[in-house]
Amino acid sequence: MNKPSTRRKPEHSTHCRDLCGGSTTGLRHVLSAMPELAEVEWYRKQWNPARGDEIVDLSLHPRNRVFRGTNTRSLQEDLIGEKLLDSGVRGKRMLFRFSGDNWLGIHLGMTGKIRVESANFSPGKHDHLTLYQRKRALVFTDSRQFGRLRFHQGLDEPDWWKSDIPEIISPEFDRKFVGQFLDRHRKAPIKAVLLMQPGFSGIGNWMADEILWRAKILPSKRTGKLTGREHAAIFRATKFVVRKSLQTLGKNFSDPPRTWLIHQKWKRDGICPRHRTPLRHATIGGRITAWCPRCQK
Repeated sequence: MNKPSTRRKPEHSTHCRDLCGGSTTGLRHVLSAMPELAEVEWYRKQWNPARGDEIVDLSLHPRNRVFRGTNTRSLQEDLIGEKLLDSGVRGKRMLFRFSGDNWLGIHLGMTGKIRVESANFSPGKHDHLTLYQRKRALVFTDSRQFGRLRFHQGLDEPDWWKSDIPEIISPEFDRKFVGQFLDRHRKAPIKAVLLMQPGFSGIGNWMADEILWRAKILPSKRTGKLTGREHAAIFRATKFVVRKSLQTLGKNFSDPPRTWLIHQKWKRDGICPRHRTPLRHATIGGRITAWCPRCQK
């Protein structure tokens, strides 16, 4: 591996500045601490311009925590000379398929990001993996290292990628599945249940609040106290929030509609978009939660 120590590090790209709060354009108030389903989909597409091009060099920090359980020597030896073919998302995870039966899995954790830089990019302290092509550099960065990079070589996708958990946009995520999952967690507050990845894959803090606001359900309400009508409302709201988020955030990182709760959720003086009642906040399921006391019972 050749260390690209002489390469100049360019300034952060616009979308990186937006995510770090350094820009006044795009998603000014709606960002959450941890990327959720729609944000992960947007990140996945950042490497799309690299499809079909060969990896000519790479740089990594093999002892860093993001590589836990990964054979970094194999990653270095096997990816160089191969081409990026395609990629996919499951929940909050991404998988990139390369020629030569090589697979790279990425979980962003709380502060992980992937981006494209110029071909002469010089990695910084938190740039744990950089894949160089002739025209560009593909970068994974994670300041807190709660994310993870995994590598696999084989004809079939890796076992750690396979899952029986249905994606929310799939037909398998239906009323029956949701009802059965909710029934298994009757003692937990519904906000905490929506954050459970085995049931609501890819849902995080802001999406859970958006779903419950649309379903008009109090986040602290015990799941076992929910009615059949409320089960149905959660199902419909989950499908709607995920679909619309993928059409905005997931497509081009644009804001969700201004009528969404997320635009008010993080404000100290946030109000309900329906009737301008001041929102309330509390920690539920380990996460800061916002709700409207008037329409969420």
